[in-house]
Amino acid sequence: MTTTLLAPDMDTLKARLKATWMAGDYATFARYLEPGALQILAGWQIPPGSRLLDVGCGAGQIAIPAAQAGVHVTGLDIASNWIAHARQRAAAEGVAVQFDEGDAEQLPYPDASFDVVVSLIGAMFAPRPERVAAELIRVCRPGGRILMANWTPTGMVGQMFKAIGRHVPPPPGVPPAGLWGDEATVAERLGAGTRDLKLARRLYPSFAYPFAVPEVVDFFRRNYGPTQRAFAALDGAGQTALRQDLEQVFAAHNRSPNGVTVLEAEYLEVSAIRR
Repeated sequence: MTTTLLAPDMDTLKARLKATWMAGDYATFARYLEPGALQILAGWQIPPGSRLLDVGCGAGQIAIPAAQAGVHVTGLDIASNWIAHARQRAAAEGVAVQFDEGDAEQLPYPDASFDVVVSLIGAMFAPRPERVAAELIRVCRPGGRILMANWTPTGMVGQMFKAIGRHVPPPPGVPPAGLWGDEATVAERLGAGTRDLKLARRLYPSFAYPFAVPEVVDFFRRNYGPTQRAFAALDGAGQTALRQDLEQVFAAHNRSPNGVTVLEAEYLEVSAIRR
C-alpha cells in the first residue's frame, strides 16, 4: 500500500534527509567500501562509450572509475558536499564527469537520455520508491539497462538500520529502504516498465576494516551520516544502548577472529532492460 505525504511534510522530510546524508564524512566512510564497489562495477560490464547515469553517486566511487574506463558518466546525488568532493576528485584525476546535485525522485534529465542507469546503494534511500522506479525507467533509453545494488532487509546493513530504528524511529509513512532489497517488491516496482528482470542475492565483495568492532562503531558514528545523526538525537543512556546494539550487529556479521572486522553484508543485485 502506498502512503502519500502532504507536500509540506515531504519538504520537511527531504530537508531532513539531505541534512542526514550531508552529515559526517562520506568520502572517508566510502574508502573502505570502494574496493567492493569497483568489483561490482566490473561485474556490470558497461561498454566504453555508453552514456551512464549513476543515481546516488556519493563521492564518485564508481562514477570516476567508469569514466576512466571510457564511459560517458553523469553522477547525481542529493548531498551538496558529496557532489563538491566528487567534482574535486574528478578534476584531480583528470577525468571528465558531469556531477549534478539532484533528487532521485525527480531526475533533471530528458526521457531516454542514458544507455545505462545504475544505483549502487543510493536510490534505495529516497522516501518515495515508486517515483524513483518511474524515474530510473524514464531516463533510460528503450533497450537500455537498469542496474542496482540494494542492501537486503535481512542482511547486516538492514539489521543495522533496524537497530537504529529501535532507538530513533524513522519518519512515519515512508516505506523501509530495505524493501529495495526484497525480490517481490523490486519486481512490482520495476516490472511494468522493464523486461528480463534478474534478481540475485550476493555478498558485498569487500567490507573490511583494519580495527575491531568497537572501533568500527566509532568510525560509523564519526563518518556515516545516518549513524552520526542517530547518536546526536539521543541522550547519554540512549547512545550507550545504541552503541551496544550496533556492536552486536557488527559482531554477529564479523567473519574475522583476528582483531580486525570483515563484515558479511548481503545485497540484492538488480538487472533489467527498459521496455
